[in-house]
Amino acid sequence: MTEPFRVTVVGGGPAGLAAAEVLSAAGCAVQVLDTMPSFGRKFLMAGRGGLNITHSEPHEALESRYGAAAPRLQAALSEWTTQDIRHWMDGLGQESFVGSSGRVFPVVMKASPLLRAWLARLREQGVTLRPRTHWLGWDAQGALLVAGPEGAAVSSEKTDALVLAMGGASWPRLGSTGGWAALLAERGVELAPFQPANCGFAVAWSPLFAERFAGVPLKPVALSFEGRSVRGEVVLTAGGLEGGAVYALSAALRERVAAQGHATVLCDLRPDMSLADMAAKLARVRARESLSNRLRKGLNLSAASIGLLRESGAVPATPMGLAERIKALPVRLEAPQPLTRAISSAGGVRWAACTEQYMLRALPGVFVAGEMLDWEAPTGGYLLHACLATGRAAAHGALDWLRKQGGERYPVSL
Repeated sequence: MTEPFRVTVVGGGPAGLAAAEVLSAAGCAVQVLDTMPSFGRKFLMAGRGGLNITHSEPHEALESRYGAAAPRLQAALSEWTTQDIRHWMDGLGQESFVGSSGRVFPVVMKASPLLRAWLARLREQGVTLRPRTHWLGWDAQGALLVAGPEGAAVSSEKTDALVLAMGGASWPRLGSTGGWAALLAERGVELAPFQPANCGFAVAWSPLFAERFAGVPLKPVALSFEGRSVRGEVVLTAGGLEGGAVYALSAALRERVAAQGHATVLCDLRPDMSLADMAAKLARVRARESLSNRLRKGLNLSAASIGLLRESGAVPATPMGLAERIKALPVRLEAPQPLTRAISSAGGVRWAACTEQYMLRALPGVFVAGEMLDWEAPTGGYLLHACLATGRAAAHGALDWLRKQGGERYPVSL
């Protein structure tokens, strides 16, 4: 009887598990290594917010969310669409629904039931799951160097193909440390430096403002930068700004900070009201009222919004001038938050270092997926969607490569 191909997947997150599912379903003998004590830890962390796994918008719009990387991700995303993900969830006994924002969630609003069902399917397909197992590179003969729990001896293991899905460099406490970069760089793989993505930014608040309003959300609010406006929540922190509206603009803001040392974002504190209406409402408030009372009575602005207005400098005295400031209040951002606080990371394996099938040009038989690749996307389901899609795409790339290498040894027909 012909032996199946042996494939090792390093990384037990969404991309790695997706790759293992495809490979094992095709008849390969698959093992998944992960340094953490259990699998899918970042997946579970995402589930704390309900597990926004994808978005229901038209596929062309979804693809556009990946910016410069969209052309390279197009094939993978087209092969694993939003409907494919929802059908896959149904097959695991986890029905999904579309929220009012268009985001897709499991009905139970948790990640753990989906992950348990997924891991059970992988075990049924013969996948060997090895937690607390470290991949350390290759030995002189090209075998994998693998170590078990701390203190265990390092062993050499042969594999017919290798899929790397070890995440980027955010959330190191959940296993995504970016430590793999040095191993690949030594082998000639071209890498882009890691950068924080979907991150907050530092602002030099006055001590009084920082102490009083740290942790307070601003809503409704809209942020604008370089002609793009995003409406969503903004959270004031002791050191700056966080929240969905900030994350959506973070890539462009990060680039401006890198180029000029700072970036200025415009904040609309009343996006649901026109400039003319605001000026008219402010004009109807008695002039002898304090600024806080004028803003509270005329526009129902919160204390945090009023505080932010004062932070912007001298406040215009006329109703129109005040309304204009409220509709486009400048906030100077000094620096992005560090990687350890970012939701995701940009950088990693450059696209030029990979073939169209996600194989490293410098390392035949080695495939990469997920956040190891140099792409970024906003929150809203796009991160998980692309991790799942590239995991599957890398697996199909590995299957095609194995078929070409092994001829009749390949166990199934593609």
